[in-house]
Amino acid sequence: MIPGDPAVPPPGPDPGGFDLQGLLDQAQQVQQQLARAQEELAAARVAGTAGGGLVTATVTGTGELVDLRIEPAAVDLAEDDALETVADLVLAAVRDAAGNAQLRAQQSLGPFAQGFGGGLPGLPGAADPPGV
Repeated sequence: MIPGDPAVPPPGPDPGGFDLQGLLDQAQQVQQQLARAQEELAAARVAGTAGGGLVTATVTGTGELVDLRIEPAAVDLAEDDALETVADLVLAAVRDAAGNAQLRAQQSLGPFAQGFGGGLPGLPGAADPPGV
């Protein structure tokens, strides 16, 4: 290779308009933004309720159950199925909270998936490939 030889492409952006370094810089910025969004999501708290607010479950943005509150009115020990009713309310509240956390994750992370054509399997808001 001899400098100035027309067979050797000059350093810098591709004469065809493709800037690999610019693309790599942009990918690094997106990666940092995604990491920040994931950290914020993990720190977020999302509530779900059941029984008109008799049971409230709180989960992190990633779905980890961190709090469960049961109002005394939810438990009527005079009823034979009182504990079963409370258990049903707890399950409903946890499912509601998990659904709310999933929606929040889609809102927070979905734009990153859309930036890749919606083709990042497993990322909330991303399109999973057929059969997944």
